[in-house]
Order: sequence, then C-alpha cells, then structure tokens
Amino acid sequence: MTQIAESLAQKYKVMAVCAQPTYHARGTRALKREIHNGVDITRITSTTFNKNSILLRLINIVSIAFSMFWATVRLVKKNDYVLVVTNPPLLPYIALLAAKLRGAKCIVRVDDVYPDVMAATGMLKKNDFAYRILDRFVPYLFGRCERIVVLGRDMRELVMTKLNDISEKIHIIPNWADVADVKPLPRGSNLLLKEIGLKDKFVVQCAGNMGRAQDIETILEAAKQLQGQNRIHFLFIGSGTKKAWLEEQIVKHQLGNITVLPNRPRSDQVNFLNACDVAISTLVQGMLGISVPSRMYNILAAGKPLIAVVDAKSEVAMVVTDERVGWVVPPGDANKLVEAIIAADNKKILLDTGKRARLVAETKFSASNIIGYYHAMIEAIDLKQNDNIHWK
Repeated sequence: MTQIAESLAQKYKVMAVCAQPTYHARGTRALKREIHNGVDITRITSTTFNKNSILLRLINIVSIAFSMFWATVRLVKKNDYVLVVTNPPLLPYIALLAAKLRGAKCIVRVDDVYPDVMAATGMLKKNDFAYRILDRFVPYLFGRCERIVVLGRDMRELVMTKLNDISEKIHIIPNWADVADVKPLPRGSNLLLKEIGLKDKFVVQCAGNMGRAQDIETILEAAKQLQGQNRIHFLFIGSGTKKAWLEEQIVKHQLGNITVLPNRPRSDQVNFLNACDVAISTLVQGMLGISVPSRMYNILAAGKPLIAVVDAKSEVAMVVTDERVGWVVPPGDANKLVEAIIAADNKKILLDTGKRARLVAETKFSASNIIGYYHAMIEAIDLKQNDNIHWK
C-alpha cells in the first residue's frame, strides 16, 4: 500500500490513514502526522495488543475501526477516492460508510476474503451464526464500492459468487516483485547461510507468516521423513500462531534438520530470500480464492524455484505451472512435498528454473507494471469509461 500511495502521489493529492506499527516494529511510536514521499500520513490511536491472541486481536480490530472511521470522516472530501484493504475485516465497512457520508467513492482491495478465511483457518464454522451474519454483509460491501481489486484469478471467481450482476466492478491486479531491491545473489557469499552454518546444505526455505493459513504441518511432516538425509535442511524465517507449535515439535521429534529464525527486516530481504536453494509458499486446504501469498513474487525476483503447497486451481499454482518456475503440491500431502524437494536437488534444474523465475518477475510482476493498473483504473473512473482493467 505504501508503494501504491507513493506512486499515485506523483499525479494526485494522496493522504494515508493508518495505525501505529504492529509487526516487527511493534512498540515503536511513529509520528501522528508526517509527509513521506509526497503522501500526507495520519496515524490514528489504537490498541496494539498481541495479534496471536484472538481476544486481543478483536480488541485491536474494534479500536482501529473506531479511530479509522472518525479520521476518515474528518479528512475525506466530496468526490475523493478512498482505497481500502480488507484487513482488519471491519475496515472496508467503516471506510465505505465514511466515504458515503462525505460523498466520496470507495475502492476496496481484497487481500483476504472474509469471512471465508475465518472458516478455512478454523476460527469460525460456516454454520456458525457469526459466520452467516458476516457473510450476508459481503454483498452489501462489494455492491456499493466503486471498484473491487482482487489479487488473483481464483479470488475473482470466489468474489463473483458473492455478487449478482456487477462482475464488471472486479479488477485483477496482483501484488508485485521488488525487482530493483531483490535480485539473485551468489549463494556462496550469502551472509545468513554463513552465519547459521548452512552454506554446505541443500536449503529449503519457508519465509513469512507462520499463521493459521499456512500449512506448516505438511512441511514439518516432510522434514521428519527427510531427517535421515543430512544434506537437506529446512529453514523457517518469520512469526505467527504456529511458530511456537513448530518449535515444540522440533524438540519433541529431535529434528536437527530444521532451523527457525525470527522475522528479519524488510531491508534484509535480498539477503534472506537468497539464503536457500528452493523456497516454499503454502496455504492450508480450503484457502482457494481466499488469499494469494505475496511472498511468492519476491521469491521469483530472487531467482529461486518455488514449491507451492497450495490448491492446484489457485493463483499461485497457476503462476508456478504456467511459467514453469517450480512444483505444485497439494496441501496435506507430505509425500508429494518430499518428492518435489528431492526433484529440486539438481543443479541444472535449479539453474534453469531460477533463471525463468527471475525473468517472469522482471517482465510480468515488476512494481512499475502492476501499479500502472491502479492509475489506469482511477483514470477510467474519472473519464466514466466502461473500463476492463485486468492484469495479463
């Protein structure tokens, strides 16, 4: 969202309303008002409790929603555009309400489809009263927004099932690769691999969130099966609700072929994304169309082959298959994951697949290419055109 805002600020007056840092910078208090790269930023006051606790996360969501609403009502003017994401799940509703009150247009970018993601990750069941109520509000939200941005083809299909006859509002604009900052680097000089003593191993990396949506269980089972293969080592980098469980399982099964590291700063991603031979992107069963892991694009930028532990019809699987940049494994199938890892342990395959990965990142998923679709979408709305803005 930072890059989208900064790019739009080159042509439009752009304001950003956001909360205080809540991830690796948790506890840091940023300025309440500042202008950064042309974007006028207002940071609201809200709670920043540990989001791994469902109760504390709900408190965060309510406090953010309340503060966001009043800040948006105060700042937004008639005929403005309000671009809002779906996390936290109350945010698009309060942004839409504020936009309507002020005579502005609302564009929602769907990062995760709610409440579907809550059912897929076990937070709610589809027959729960709360789920049914939340699901009934989704057509209201989508139907009253000016445009709906989805991150993949599978997500477009899912969102369309929640709408009647307004599919022309939906635009596929995926996330992108930071091709300027993230690029392939020589493995032998990788500082992280040297630091943790893995430069002589075949490293399988899973970097990013280790939350309810990620199929960490299947990767763990594959690591257990490959425990006797001393050459193969698994490297986890990140945090999330499943991290503590993973560390417990490593101790319980005495798995010496797994290393777990905490989140590393974004400024270091060119180093840590290159600290492997093959990378894994994963979602649990039932996440088809609900989310598209953004880490995939920078994995491609680093020139790393990708093992996608996802549904075969998902956006990630389609990219991996169509561009021939890795392997697709069904969630929950540790045997297939082991086969893919063993198949990847081949210098020629790694080299050829890695080159294709970097090429597709540069030609199809560069930031300048993808962000251009946001400009085109807004210009088409301004000109009252029947736009058909889709990434291709």
